[in-house]
Amino acid sequence: MATVAYILLGLAGLIGLVVVIWRVGSRRRSVPCPVWLRWLVELDNPFTKTNRAAVIVERLELEPGMAVLDAGCGPGRLAIPIARQVGPQGEVVAMDIQAGMLERAREKAAAANLANIRFLEGGLGEGKLGRNRFDRSVLVTVLGEIPDRQAALGEIFDALKPGGILSVTELIFDPHFQPRSTVERLARSVGFRERAFHGNRIAFTLNLQKPHEGTAQRT
Repeated sequence: MATVAYILLGLAGLIGLVVVIWRVGSRRRSVPCPVWLRWLVELDNPFTKTNRAAVIVERLELEPGMAVLDAGCGPGRLAIPIARQVGPQGEVVAMDIQAGMLERAREKAAAANLANIRFLEGGLGEGKLGRNRFDRSVLVTVLGEIPDRQAALGEIFDALKPGGILSVTELIFDPHFQPRSTVERLARSVGFRERAFHGNRIAFTLNLQKPHEGTAQRT
């Protein structure tokens, strides 16, 4: 029993060291989670339920047939359960700048026999999303990795249908943590309105809605 405890403590220390190194490196420039750390991204944080995949998906209020964008999808921790929720008539676009992350997500989708996920290599701001296409979008501990966060949110705003929802989740343990006030300010600047807030100052999900009025396009 003592040996197991030492192993667990050592593993926790190693993870902590890796996160610290990642955080320090990210101070100079935005560094996304390395592909070799993808196993860490796939874990649900044991200290808060806010970041748990099942909780985030439940708060999206998904319906069969919806189109959903998972921006910065990583190894597919959210894309897989979302694809199950929207069903074969729905679609998930899993987007990431790292080919290695997308490869892992493809493997998981194939193992789950899910054919309604389209994988898109690239980043927000590259004009790959189109307009009025998605019912929902998720950004889970991704926003702070993006150099031009306002432009990224603006592109998602345009890609959502009127009434569509963007769900932003932030966790203090993430090296690129964005406080609620920052997310709200950036979201308002591109036209989003707050729909719901879950959590607290250090771990939260903020659901933002594109207005229904007209076509709700930015000028």
